[in-house]
Amino acid sequence: MKEKAIEYYLTKGYSCSESVVMSAIDAGLCDKSLLSCATSFCGGMLSGCLCGAIAGAQMVIGYNFGRENSKGNEVLAKAKAKEFIDEFKKRNKVTCCRILSAGLEGMERKQHCSKMVTDAVEILEQLVKVKTNA
Repeated sequence: MKEKAIEYYLTKGYSCSESVVMSAIDAGLCDKSLLSCATSFCGGMLSGCLCGAIAGAQMVIGYNFGRENSKGNEVLAKAKAKEFIDEFKKRNKVTCCRILSAGLEGMERKQHCSKMVTDAVEILEQLVKVKTNA
């Protein structure tokens, strides 16, 4: 998933949030209709707040573990969401796009943010594998 996410992000014009969701679609973790939901979550929802790669991963977590999923429920979805955030913070200290990408623009920012995309996909894979092995 990681390689596909980076390809979508760096070479195919997808945003950070879209790239995470596209790689999850390719891996069979969610339906392609989720992509349109991810579009507005890039760049901290265009406000600089929550990192878009995190938002994309959280959408996939909800899709897999949320209350309407036959194997999920609200408690499980929230536990997975927190586990994701805790691991992302271990790796990057913060979840705020504005802080993660401070002072960077253009391709320099995109290259820097590719680490957030990679981290989000790696953590997401770990969380979803736990589900499929359970």
